[in-house]
Amino acid sequence: SYFGDKSSCAEDVSAVNFTSSSSWGLNSTSIRKTPLSSARSLCKSHTPLTGHSVTSSSAVSAHTIASVIVAVVEGRGLARGEVGMASIDLKNPEVILSQFADNTTYAKVITKLKILTPLEIIMSNTACDAGNTTKLFSLITEHFKNVNFTTVQRKYFNETKGLEYIEQLCASEFSTVFMEVQSKYYCLAAVAALLKYVEFIQNSVYAPKSLKVRFQGSEKTAMIDSSSAQNLELVTNNRDSRNGHTLFGILNYTKTPGGSRRLRSNILEPLLDAETINTRLDCVQELLQDEELFFGLQAVISKFLDTEQLLSVLVQIPKQDTVKTAESKITNLIYLKHTLELVEPLKAALRNCSTPLLKAYYSSLEDSRFGIILEKITAVINDDTRYTKGCLNMRTQKCYAVKPNVNEFLDIARRTYTEIVDDIAGLITQLAEKYNLPMRTSFSSARGFFIQMNADCSVLPNGQLPSEFTKITKMKNTYSFTSADLIKMNERCQESLREIYHMTYLIVCKLLNEIYEYIHCLYKLSDIVSMLDMLLSFAHACTLSDYVRPEFTDTLAIKQGWHPILEKIAVEKPVSNNTYLTEGSSFIIITGPNMSGKSTYLKQIALCQIMAQIGSYVPAEYCSFRIAEQIFTRIGMDDDIETNASTFMKEMKEITYIIQNANDKSLIIIDELGRGTSTEEGIGICYAACEYLLSLKAFTLFATHFLELCHIDALYPNVENYHFEVQHVRSSVGNKEKIAYTYKLSKGYTEEKNYGLKAAEVSSLPPAIVLDAKEITNHIARQILHRQKSTPETMKQRVVYHLAMRLVQTARNSRLDPDSLRIYLRGLKKKYEARCPAS
Repeated sequence: SYFGDKSSCAEDVSAVNFTSSSSWGLNSTSIRKTPLSSARSLCKSHTPLTGHSVTSSSAVSAHTIASVIVAVVEGRGLARGEVGMASIDLKNPEVILSQFADNTTYAKVITKLKILTPLEIIMSNTACDAGNTTKLFSLITEHFKNVNFTTVQRKYFNETKGLEYIEQLCASEFSTVFMEVQSKYYCLAAVAALLKYVEFIQNSVYAPKSLKVRFQGSEKTAMIDSSSAQNLELVTNNRDSRNGHTLFGILNYTKTPGGSRRLRSNILEPLLDAETINTRLDCVQELLQDEELFFGLQAVISKFLDTEQLLSVLVQIPKQDTVKTAESKITNLIYLKHTLELVEPLKAALRNCSTPLLKAYYSSLEDSRFGIILEKITAVINDDTRYTKGCLNMRTQKCYAVKPNVNEFLDIARRTYTEIVDDIAGLITQLAEKYNLPMRTSFSSARGFFIQMNADCSVLPNGQLPSEFTKITKMKNTYSFTSADLIKMNERCQESLREIYHMTYLIVCKLLNEIYEYIHCLYKLSDIVSMLDMLLSFAHACTLSDYVRPEFTDTLAIKQGWHPILEKIAVEKPVSNNTYLTEGSSFIIITGPNMSGKSTYLKQIALCQIMAQIGSYVPAEYCSFRIAEQIFTRIGMDDDIETNASTFMKEMKEITYIIQNANDKSLIIIDELGRGTSTEEGIGICYAACEYLLSLKAFTLFATHFLELCHIDALYPNVENYHFEVQHVRSSVGNKEKIAYTYKLSKGYTEEKNYGLKAAEVSSLPPAIVLDAKEITNHIARQILHRQKSTPETMKQRVVYHLAMRLVQTARNSRLDPDSLRIYLRGLKKKYEARCPAS
């Protein structure tokens, strides 16, 4: 496994199919200072070990184990707020550089780190000097309590050294990054410290010209802050982190760890370029229309291992040669052969595709370097050597990987190994005959060869195994044990194996040196496999639900859309609703009683927007979206109903963050605001926040219980009121009135104004008091309504505004011919005249 020893895996040698239960786990190491650390280093870390090899792992769990190390550095003095970041995934030899200006909340830094889910964060020791800790350091340590922190001396954050690293290690295909980053001093400083530290903890160096290095600007992807990602349950379920009821969970039908990682990162950072999104959607459409292409691609993709991690271990050169590193290199060469043998089947599956992206992938796979590497491998490695499941099967593949007659001493060592294995099988057969017991040969990576037996204890003399057997364990009716002779034979077997691995390793190293110059084509293959896997996953999700292809315009219009996660949980299909936001109606206020469906609806809009911007189909009958540069959510939790200071401060922090970072291309969703204070203050805060957000012209959906807020439409013509309908029914028992929820959205604000009075009516409160409360409430409501009533002039202004917006939208997007356009404009004129109040 990657971070430690493989788990024990017992196998029956006589079985036809072998299974492996190797797992990904952290290797616990002692806490120690590194030579890079400052004398006053505050934070220590667990360090991953080398000598690892690629293992297959489920795509579902691939993203859950942290393997990313990130270095963060901030400018000082006048440059404070300018942040440089560099990260590398220990499973993927790709260095990602970022540099950007952040505000005092450091929202961009926190969001980027949340997306990366780091194993370890490296910062300068000057960021956490006693009594002089920077705000950035404090915020990061506050948000990432379970992440290992390491501080290193500031001198290792050296931009000149960083540029040298990039020149030395960046593969030629990605050398244009040099032009992008040569003046970005902070990300160069971060990469210098990062690579120095990784080389130290891994006890290895990266081969020259072997890394993929790219600069990732924040302008190419939409920003979803960590709080919004949590509110929307994009990748983690809020009630149970192991539960798959998330957006990632309902879209994840990927077959490879790389595809799973790509899907996760896309959900957290959706695309902004409509052309790129439509290119993906074209692929999904073709996969849905061509079953042969879909199943053919899926069959090939499912055979790929973790190509990114394979690359990562191939490009590292260990500083020390050990049995573990030797075994790892041999294993990974076998995985490389297995991967390259899948290129031709993948090409065959893509041969008749028609969309530009799939055609481009087919062309990329025609790269001659794939054939050159495979040819060099098959000149030395046996044709039938391949990746197989099961640790004993894989051990056999490694032993006999190199062809005969390449090394005479290797051939002798392998014959010796075969004889020992045969002797072990013979010994166990003799023991079975001697004691007349159903013994069989088994194997595990931890114990080597041992004996297993299925038998009831009643068949054993005195209910016990003979005395010559040791290390006896029992699970149900299965006994596992060994003997002194078998232990000695295992030791001889291991010694023989070490000789084989050492000689094979020398041959493999020579072979790898010959293919290093061609190996960069695997970056391309890795990218193709992960993208195809994600697109297949989108197509698969569509076959299970009635999703439609989204369009991209200047309008957010969803016809009969529903909540994609709720669909997977609910027994019946969720109630569908329409949504319409445009420049002329950019602010929607939603009212309705508790539990009427407001929160679910709001989350549904955000989830559909994200699905559209990653290239997935959307749960609706029809939908079009305006590309959102940021997606903000403020979702009221159950405990927000309690009026307390902490809730109110949380609300204020969230709305402040939205106000500081939103613009006219944002999608803003606010579910309840101002509930943590008095009604008067709550209404005031809501009103002021709404007026500010209205000035931004962002698409905003605002759910509230403050019905006074609904009258803001008299002042702002781009405000629309909607509500969730409820029905009042009389129960047969006691003739009491109950509310039946329809979960349907309708125009206008709710008529369910007095929830408290209705609750009082069904309580034991005296009828006289309830009646008095109703009269007072009606009197206050009439006074408020009189003050807020729209005048004919404001109504006329509202109609004129909506007409102007419709005309602008028509001029911008119309594809009608002149005659049809004339008829449409006449219709608009009639609507305007009908809606305009009489003079």
